[in-house]
Formats: sequence, structure tokens, C-alpha cells
Amino acid sequence: MKPAEVLVATGNKQHRDPARRDHSQRDEDQQQSAPGEAIVGTGRISAARMVTPVLPTLPFTRSQLATLDDELVRASRSARLHFGVYLGDLGSDTRGRAEVLHDSMGNWADNAVLVAVSPGQRVVEVVTGCKAANRLPDRRCKLAVESMISSFKAGDLAAGLASGLRILADHRSS
Repeated sequence: MKPAEVLVATGNKQHRDPARRDHSQRDEDQQQSAPGEAIVGTGRISAARMVTPVLPTLPFTRSQLATLDDELVRASRSARLHFGVYLGDLGSDTRGRAEVLHDSMGNWADNAVLVAVSPGQRVVEVVTGCKAANRLPDRRCKLAVESMISSFKAGDLAAGLASGLRILADHRSS
């Protein structure tokens, strides 16, 4: 695990009397300071703050994203279905949340397949629209999920998703 970054900067607050060098007053001020703050000899407040990144670490590299995009396009063209991928927490009702996400595909939902993966929950849901379900039987979806899980266990989300998309696209009923 990468250690947390700590920003150390001199604040712009001034001690009420920077020329005063009375140690008892400075000790009192130190006790009144917020955690991570200290009053330095010049009377300025030096503060250390935890910095949280604006964006969390992304799960995929640019190369992996390009590969996933290619797989989504290839799967959609070869199966003549709309494929989508969701990666994130699905909440307590994983299936219900995956179905809501699938329905958010709007007019394409009937001919769409959504692969929803929640790594933290160790859940994979494949949701098919009514027309897509006629062309993509449950047993093929299960095969795709098993393939994805195998890669996920090895720690490779991108390869698992790409593999699952290939299986879903290649094993469709006409």
C-alpha cells in the first residue's frame, strides 16, 4: 500500500504578538492549535494536512481501456447487440441495481447486454434485454461469468472483462 501523502505548508495566520518570546504563552498557543499545526518562532502557523487525491486510482491503464473499448465495439458488431460494462459498487441488491443500470440504456435496453462487476463485493451480474435474451441463452452468460471470474481471481479485471465480452459475442444464438 502506498503511504499517504502529506502536504506541509506554512499558513498565513500570524501569532497575535510575533515579537513576544514568552515560552509560557507559546506553550498555551500550541495547546490551542489544531492537530497538525504548530506555531513557529516567527509567530506563523505551520500546518500539515492530509491530501486526498481528486480522483482515486483508476482501475485500468490507457492501453487496457483501449482494449476494452475495442472488445465492446467488436462484440456489439458481431452479435448485433448493444454491450455495456459497469464497474463499481452495486449496493445490497446487486441484481436489482444491475437491472436499473441496464434499463438506463434507454431505447437500446431490449437489444442490450450489461456486464456489471462489483469487485469489492465479488459479484458479477449479466443482464440481458428481452430481445437479447432470446439470442443469448443463460448457459452462455454463465460460461462468460466463469471466464471473467477466473481472470478476476488472478487480479486482472481488464482481461476478465475482455474475455467475457468475447464469449458473449461469439456464443450467441442466431
